Amino acid sequence: MLGLAWSGAARFAEMLADEGELRGLIGPREVPRLWSRHVVNSAAVAGFLPESGSLADVGSGAGLPGVVLALMRPDLDVHLIEPMERRIAWLGEVVDELDLDNVTLHQVRAEELHGKLEVDAVTARAVAAMGKLARLTLPLVSRGGVLLAQKGRRAESELADAATALRKLGVTATSVHEVDLLGDGEITMVVEVRK
Repeated sequence: MLGLAWSGAARFAEMLADEGELRGLIGPREVPRLWSRHVVNSAAVAGFLPESGSLADVGSGAGLPGVVLALMRPDLDVHLIEPMERRIAWLGEVVDELDLDNVTLHQVRAEELHGKLEVDAVTARAVAAMGKLARLTLPLVSRGGVLLAQKGRRAESELADAATALRKLGVTATSVHEVDLLGDGEITMVVEVRK
C-alpha cells in the first residue's frame, strides 16, 4: 500500500514518535497507534487522487495526510497549508529530513489562498464539519477537481447536512467510500466531493 514510500513513511513515523507529543502535534495516547491510525491511515485517500497535477493538504498539522501522500506520489505538486508557526517549523524539518522536493509550505489559513492557489485535489483530515470544510477548501479546487476528506462514522450525515452549501459551491457529485487499508475491519471514511 505504501510501496516505495515505505522507508520515508517509517522515518516520518519515527520523527513523530520521538517529537510529536513533546511538540504538541499528537496526544500521548496516539503514540502507540501512530503507525496504523495516523501514518498508514493517511494513505486512505491515495486511491482517489488524480493521475497527475497538484494537491493541497488543508490543516496539515503534523503532516497527516499531506506528508504521507507527498511520499507516495512524488509526481504530484503538494502544498501543505497550516496557519500555526510551530507546526510549519515542524513540517519544514520533515520536508528537509525526507528530502521532499515536491512540497511547498504555506503558513496561512486556507481562505487566504482563495483566488491565489488552485489545485486538482484538496485533502483534509480532522479539520471541520463538512459544510465549513467545503467553504474553506472548495475555492482552492479547480473545475473537474476533487476534495477528499477523511471523516468518522458520521460522514454520510455530515454530507447530507452540507448539501445546500455544496450546491452553492459548484459541487457536481459526492460519494462516501469505506476504506479498509489493512484488511482488519478498521474502516476509514473518505468523502469524495467533485467540482
